[in-house]
Amino acid sequence: HPSARSSLTCPHCLKQSNTFDPFLCISLPIPLRQTRALNVTLVLQCERWRFVRVGLAVPLLGTVADLREMVARESRVPAEQVILAEVSPRGLLRSLSDPEALRAAGEAAPVYAFQPPPARRAGCPRSLPTSPAVPRPEGPRLLPSAARSSDCLHRAPGGRILLLLCNTAGTGPQLARFGPPLVLREERGVSWEQLQQNILAQLRGVLRGEVRPQGTGALFRIRLAGGSAPCTYLSPQDPRPLCHPAIDRALQLCGAGGPPHVRLTVEWDSSTKERLFGSIQEEVVQDAESVRQQQQAHGQQHSCTLDECFQLYTKEEQVRA
Repeated sequence: HPSARSSLTCPHCLKQSNTFDPFLCISLPIPLRQTRALNVTLVLQCERWRFVRVGLAVPLLGTVADLREMVARESRVPAEQVILAEVSPRGLLRSLSDPEALRAAGEAAPVYAFQPPPARRAGCPRSLPTSPAVPRPEGPRLLPSAARSSDCLHRAPGGRILLLLCNTAGTGPQLARFGPPLVLREERGVSWEQLQQNILAQLRGVLRGEVRPQGTGALFRIRLAGGSAPCTYLSPQDPRPLCHPAIDRALQLCGAGGPPHVRLTVEWDSSTKERLFGSIQEEVVQDAESVRQQQQAHGQQHSCTLDECFQLYTKEEQVRA
């Protein structure tokens, strides 16, 4: 009869005990798959208006920190610069923080990885948009008085913050995201008019209609995404809308990992959206070859060899009292 040797080593005195057990048949464990396929859309500064979806084999028991490192290697961007967020067809859902378990990432909505624009060095003048297509915008003031933010609480606002934005149009079941999601680095003391111009400048590549220079009204509303009810809107009447107290709260609640940022939703009236952007929908995303490879690898029934089963059976274990 064949026999199996079982060795037991004391972790304190290192004394080893060996026993031999004869057997006619043996039950072997089957190694389980340790990874799953997860698609991540990369939004990089070097590929403006181009979005690439990559396929990753992420660990089943990993954390978002593991995903951040994988995205950093894939995109050649430092891990501390990567912003991970779930973006649904209706807008931004949530940002992902490093301590979170990875098993829930991407279940509610596709995962996007954003690289922030480079930080401006001290003393460098801020470049303003010079295109004639983005002068003072006109349009109705869409923000109701009940939703206006309070006056700025900061006497001397300074510094710059990262804004993660999605554009939406429609209401209720017809609410839908359109155009590319954006990452802006803005001064805290920026005015509503300048903030609106900077957002329009980022959308210049998809603008179809002309923004006439008459008037200084708000073309859209800006709402903090993912906040608790009631919704918090930034006000065009605020001299410094990014100094709203809710912005500070959003920065404080930003999870660990990646640069702190604020998620905003830019809400367009359907008629204004049609006039300026036409029937544009979400951004066009190109799939890298890794998407097909990971789907094929994880879509197939997991198989293993008899040798792998024996390796798992004979794997050394730590016996606890």
